[in-house]
Amino acid sequence: MDGDKSAAFTKAWAIVKAGGLELKVNGVTFGNRQEALKRLAAYCPEQIRAVLVPEPTNPKDSTAIAVRVGVQNGKGLFTVGYVPKEMTAVINAIGANLPAFRVVSGTWGVYGKTTYGARIQLAV
Repeated sequence: MDGDKSAAFTKAWAIVKAGGLELKVNGVTFGNRQEALKRLAAYCPEQIRAVLVPEPTNPKDSTAIAVRVGVQNGKGLFTVGYVPKEMTAVINAIGANLPAFRVVSGTWGVYGKTTYGARIQLAV
């Protein structure tokens, strides 16, 4: 949807009508993210808080949206990855600074034999 705001709004409206969206989190193998996901997998989903955070100063992509996760009553949030590039325009079309979307659930665990991954469920 590179630059096509009309297509982004159309897709965003379809997501709103459907009640939400599930996304695979990208970039989970960089840095210490695998260790963070391994630790998160040990907690009950109700104990985990996840938020979407725009990164307009991201040197690789000014439209990047980070997925930050932490354990409730923990020491803050850690970036475990990013919203897929093809969905950032759609999510940004719904509202600046993502006020309309919230992460309602997440899956943190092993995908494949050795790699940890994450999926998030977004609601409007």
